[in-house]
Amino acid sequence: MAKAHKLDCEAAEADCRFIIQSENETEAIELARDHMKAVHGKEFSDEELQEKHLQVV
Repeated sequence: MAKAHKLDCEAAEADCRFIIQSENETEAIELARDHMKAVHGKEFSDEELQEKHLQVV
């Protein structure tokens, strides 16, 4: 079974229910980074997203 990379935005922003999930880790990080900037006005590095918020499921 393939592993998926998941970011539950609620873990970073309490009022957001947006979930990103992809088998491609690079894509998941890119989508999460773009979402955080566009919706929440916050910038995160790829490393910060990967280490603090990304889960492998």
